[in-house]
Amino acid sequence: MVDFKADPARTALINVDIQNCFVENSPIASPDGPAVLRRINRFIGSCRQLGTKIIHTAHILRPGYTNIGVLAEVEPVVKTGLLDEGSFSAALHKDLDVKPDDIVLYKPRYGAFHGTDLELVLRSNGIDSVVISGIATNVCCETTAREANARDFRVFFLADGTATFGMQGLTAEELQRATLANIAALFGEVLTIDQMVAKLRAGAASRPAHAAE
Repeated sequence: MVDFKADPARTALINVDIQNCFVENSPIASPDGPAVLRRINRFIGSCRQLGTKIIHTAHILRPGYTNIGVLAEVEPVVKTGLLDEGSFSAALHKDLDVKPDDIVLYKPRYGAFHGTDLELVLRSNGIDSVVISGIATNVCCETTAREANARDFRVFFLADGTATFGMQGLTAEELQRATLANIAALFGEVLTIDQMVAKLRAGAASRPAHAAE
């Protein structure tokens, strides 16, 4: 397993799709949605203290579905309005800790890099590492982690800062374990929120020593 170092000033949190429809009261909500939201907010608080950039994504479809493409065939539920721009279901959850300095990024597909300027934002801000949190673990979170890895960003994936729901006869717990194993084996480092905070704090503490070299 990889053991990356993390400088908070060169790290960004990509908080994936904490939208109403994924958090609660919808057919695609995670059973752990409200609980994972609270844990993510706790991590966001630590990121703010340490100077780590915070990016929230939302999976949004334009009016008239001009950007829906084959997604409508693969995932027909999206045509019911759950991800429609301006709808309540597609809005970020009211309890999510979003501040004016945060970046809110709309994305048209599962991954946060496809069809967005996310890579430009990261490169422009000197970011070389990303932390992935959000819903759903095995869909938009994993896709974003793979995309980041392919672009040579160091990927940290939060085991208790991500959540999913049951699919294709598998439980949320089974899918969660499978994705965490996959990420840890091939795409990044899987950590708990507490472990990630400790790693960022260690990176902040080591910064003066780096500057002196």
